[in-house]
Amino acid sequence: MSNCPYCGKKIPMNKAFCSRSCKENYFQMVAIQIPQPFLKRIFIFCTLEQREIEIENFAKRHGWEHELVKKKIDDYAIKFGYEE
Repeated sequence: MSNCPYCGKKIPMNKAFCSRSCKENYFQMVAIQIPQPFLKRIFIFCTLEQREIEIENFAKRHGWEHELVKKKIDDYAIKFGYEE
């Protein structure tokens, strides 16, 4: 048994992902690029409400799923020390 690279569920050795949605989400997460100036702007100059609006607009502008962009930004926030 191996694990799904996106969600971590146990899957048979002959499969790479547990579902089609996990496969799509995994490759979209790889494709999502968040520029450093955007991170700085939303974490330093924006309130929580403004931050949410900016993230939603960013996701729409690039055609990415909002929740995946938010997850990627949260990961970067921890990595770069922007989290409160």
